[in-house]
Amino acid sequence: MNKISQRGVSEARDFSYLPFEQREKKFRLFFLIFSLIFVSGGLLSFCWGRFEASPIVLARALWEGRDPILQTIAKIRLTRTLLAASVGATLALSGAIFQALLRNPLAEPYTLGVSTGAAFGATLALFLGIVSNIAIPLFALGGAGFTLFWVIFLSRTEEGAFRPATLILAGLVVSSFLAAGISLLKSLADETVSSIVFWLLGSFSGRGPGHFLFFWPYALPLFVLAWLFHKELDLLSLGDEEALELGVPVSRVRGFLTLSACLAAAVCVAVSGVIGFVGLIVPHLVRLLCGANHRQLLPLSALLGASLLLFSDILARNILPTGEELPIGVVTALLGAPFFAWLLKRKKREIEWLP
Repeated sequence: MNKISQRGVSEARDFSYLPFEQREKKFRLFFLIFSLIFVSGGLLSFCWGRFEASPIVLARALWEGRDPILQTIAKIRLTRTLLAASVGATLALSGAIFQALLRNPLAEPYTLGVSTGAAFGATLALFLGIVSNIAIPLFALGGAGFTLFWVIFLSRTEEGAFRPATLILAGLVVSSFLAAGISLLKSLADETVSSIVFWLLGSFSGRGPGHFLFFWPYALPLFVLAWLFHKELDLLSLGDEEALELGVPVSRVRGFLTLSACLAAAVCVAVSGVIGFVGLIVPHLVRLLCGANHRQLLPLSALLGASLLLFSDILARNILPTGEELPIGVVTALLGAPFFAWLLKRKKREIEWLP
């Protein structure tokens, strides 16, 4: 595909053939719709559970503290709601960034193997019997850092650059090795194997304010850099040569965004386990609705990702009549796989937008 045809594909995919005012109206409309869905999901997550109460009653109990039991319920639900929304937004945002950086429509937050590294760290902690609320996220973050170090070491060229193909291959190599390590630990763990399996499938059960405070220092840089470099992401999605010709410091921008996206994905796994499909399907859906202009794609993806994980967590908590809780990774897979199959079948041409 030559540069002229590439430019045509780019213009088609970011709706640049539409007048600026019309594109802005489209963005504002979907921003409003996604915001309403997000607020509805947050309120529903806060008030719906085994003990049902209105948001006003729970907020009053949280503020006044007259009823200790009701106050405890409100604290647990508020923390869980905030954490689910935060993880969902971060996974969707990092997925959109990885798809642009790697120019791969199947890229997601876990493409470079960071999730496998975090899962290996958490599995190691459970295997050793270290089960405190802070130790497991720290082990997971350490495993993710170990993985990222080796991915960068294996993929970096002599000039210090990072190419998408080598990053993906290095992530695959390291991820395969650590996945084997996880399988080995599970086979050796007799008493803790159920805890390991449940954690690997993802859950927000038992998460407290400490997890929420632990999460944001590692995730916040991604949101800041995503906003600062949204124009560069538009150009990087066209290819490295075109971006260089237009003045983008490709290696530096790719390095900053890759590190921040990997760190954000790692902390998501550290606090909630492995939750799939959010970072894959949400950017595709937003792209099909509103185009691939990252100034619009990134905030809409974050909103929709937060909403998706909120409603998935609601289903995980309440769908079983016995009162038991499903792993949220199971819910997102059950929702995401059929949707992505339908999307692939119905929108083949729109999905094949990367050179």
